[in-house]
Amino acid sequence: MYETKLYKKGIKTADTILKKFPEHGETLCMKGLILHSMDRREEGLELIRKGVRLDLTSHIVWHVYGIAHKSDKNYEETLKCYLQALKFDKDNLNILRETAQLQLQLRHYDAHVESRNTLLRLRPQLRQSWYALAVAYYLNGDDSRAVTVLEQLETSLKNLADGDAELSDILLFHIKTLEADGNYASALAFLEEKLNERRIMDRAYARTIRAHLFEKLGRLDDARESWKMLLQRNPDSHELYRSYLACEGLNLRNSSPESKLKVLEALVKLISLYPKASAPQRLSLDVAESDAFRNHVIPYLVSGLRRGSPSLFSDIKSLYRNDSKRTIVEDVVLRFREELAASNIMDTAITEQGETPATYVWTLFFLAQHFSYVEQPQKALSIINEALELSPALPEVLMVKARILKRAGDPFGAALWMEKARQLDGQDRFLNGKCAKYLMRSGNIEEANRRLGLFTKKDALNPGTDLEDMQSLAYLQQEGDAWVHQRRLGRALKRYHSIFKIFDDYEDDQFDFYAYSLRKFTFNAYIDLLAFEDHLRGHVAYITAAVAAAKIYVKLHDDPDLAREMDQGKHSRKKKRTELPTNGTNGKVVVDGSAASADPDPDGRVLVSLKEPLIKAHDILSRCDGLVHDHLEYWLTVFDVAWRRGKYLQAVRAYQTAKLLRGDHPEIHVRAILLASRDWSTCESRVAQPILQCIVSIIGPQTLDIFNAQYLQEHPNHAPAILAAARGLHVFKGSEESEGIRSLTWQLLHPECSTNVQVCLEACMFIGEVCGPEIQESFRKLCQERFPIATVFLAPDQQEERRRELQAVIDNID
Repeated sequence: MYETKLYKKGIKTADTILKKFPEHGETLCMKGLILHSMDRREEGLELIRKGVRLDLTSHIVWHVYGIAHKSDKNYEETLKCYLQALKFDKDNLNILRETAQLQLQLRHYDAHVESRNTLLRLRPQLRQSWYALAVAYYLNGDDSRAVTVLEQLETSLKNLADGDAELSDILLFHIKTLEADGNYASALAFLEEKLNERRIMDRAYARTIRAHLFEKLGRLDDARESWKMLLQRNPDSHELYRSYLACEGLNLRNSSPESKLKVLEALVKLISLYPKASAPQRLSLDVAESDAFRNHVIPYLVSGLRRGSPSLFSDIKSLYRNDSKRTIVEDVVLRFREELAASNIMDTAITEQGETPATYVWTLFFLAQHFSYVEQPQKALSIINEALELSPALPEVLMVKARILKRAGDPFGAALWMEKARQLDGQDRFLNGKCAKYLMRSGNIEEANRRLGLFTKKDALNPGTDLEDMQSLAYLQQEGDAWVHQRRLGRALKRYHSIFKIFDDYEDDQFDFYAYSLRKFTFNAYIDLLAFEDHLRGHVAYITAAVAAAKIYVKLHDDPDLAREMDQGKHSRKKKRTELPTNGTNGKVVVDGSAASADPDPDGRVLVSLKEPLIKAHDILSRCDGLVHDHLEYWLTVFDVAWRRGKYLQAVRAYQTAKLLRGDHPEIHVRAILLASRDWSTCESRVAQPILQCIVSIIGPQTLDIFNAQYLQEHPNHAPAILAAARGLHVFKGSEESEGIRSLTWQLLHPECSTNVQVCLEACMFIGEVCGPEIQESFRKLCQERFPIATVFLAPDQQEERRRELQAVIDNID
């Protein structure tokens, strides 16, 4: 009755038994399990515990107790219960299978091998048992035994049909195991044999393995030929070119200046072999320099502009890290535009050189993105407006104008132009998603959710709920960031915690995939999944959400009044909720994209009302520990949390890691001053000594004044560095040096300073905290003059007015 979900009948049956045998442990446990499944969890667990106490030697009670823990995703306790059950019924197949599954989930590889050995002894006739044991040995690092088990399995397979996918997976795993054991020659011979017998179905993957084996055996000529064969199949794979060049002793990723010429020569040969492939042409741009770069970039850019490739700028903007390459790209495209304009291309269908009017539009499209990227928004707008006049119905052109305005600091204008782009093709999901993203950035979160609702389930509670169910990480992150900008920290935390829950679900999903892989013989994919899961919370989406949430908890620690403000504000919003219109959610009242009836805590007050927010921040960040290597902001946030918790050695460790990533970053400078400005004489020597050694290595014998001034001299016109110096001055001088801080911050607006909207916005907030609202107001007005396009420097009431104007325009468009 439990297994068929006839819960009420199950409880009646249990009660009938318990009337006669009130202390029958197994029945009590089963009744408890049914109640637990009916969302009466505490009552059910209490009954199960009572049943276990009454019958400690029954495997059933322990199995039931384990099932209850498993439904709560408490895998450690589940495994303990199953192991206890096996003490009293050691050959129970069901419990053994689930135990093996749990041991893999928890990465108990030694114990997993024992469980799989027992299962093989009980069911030697099943080839799944043999294959699973081989995988268990492989995961435990015992490759030679895995090979032995696979050989025994393969000798037992008789009368196999051609095209057996299960056998193919076993053979590929056999090759992988031989390779892991270092038997490269045996792996290659086995691979060649099975390829000739046509037993391996994924032949492209097998050929890739063969090329790698040739490399490991030192047979570079054979490896080179293998990579060439693969390139003929897929000449646009960057990874294949890297592997091929590696056989030539050439490294694309870390080419020294001396070897770049050799790499370029090799790529030129490959370009002649595969003239239609774009990959070798694009790779040549990474290594070419000076005139060689110009010669290679001209045909690449012109070809992309003629084809009308919208992603051309995204493709080559990584080259802009090199200033000379950026200058050459700009010069090439500007010259091409001049040539097109001189040929009166817009007055003819096609020029003598074969150019069309569309080529000119795409050239303008590229240049607008270029000048926006190099922070020349006025020029970018002028060019994109010309493109709009020539092609007003091309959505990509309107999207670029929106992007230019976004970078220039006008989120309202950006959202409006993205909405106009969406209107050109109402069936385009990409345009719809982009429009919603820009509306969120402008603060129109409700309107953004309405847009998203055009493509979500109509019977869903609201668009946000549907997107959360579909695990849309991008949506949750964007909405969370939008709530942060509106200082609605509770709502932001709810979105970030939804991302954490999705990653928890990813972790739980591997549990069921093991049984599927065992049934379908897809263990190669399962091993790849385990590798992914082992680094799950090193994924950029999790790190981004973790950093954002931790920063909120740091704010709540620094200013506890933020949480109290939310409690005070909830009463003022109650009246508004009843007046809000429905939003296509079957009559349910919607508040900021969330149905009020569905969530008992829509504002996230519980999340912001923690007594110790720093502990929560530490818990979130620590789940990434050991998985994050090149994310600077993560380590800076770890420093901030550890510093406030008084965990100074943790803070120093985070600082040193961040410094190794990018020692000249302005935020590193601020943390260095924070470390050096504290009096460490009151700390224990075991803590103070390594920290003082770190400070000496950073600052040396000089004073903080000199250290700060020296940093400023090294970066005289770099806006983030100037702001960092001002913040550093505030750290060790405090409010008594407000005039000096003000003077430093005003340097950001000097004509020679290479500043931007974001830095000035951060400076404006910093000035308000340090120098007061009057000084902040004068700085804000100067920023408005420096960035006339930007609306982020408008006063709050003016920004609200712009938001209402945007809403009115959108309503008229609708």
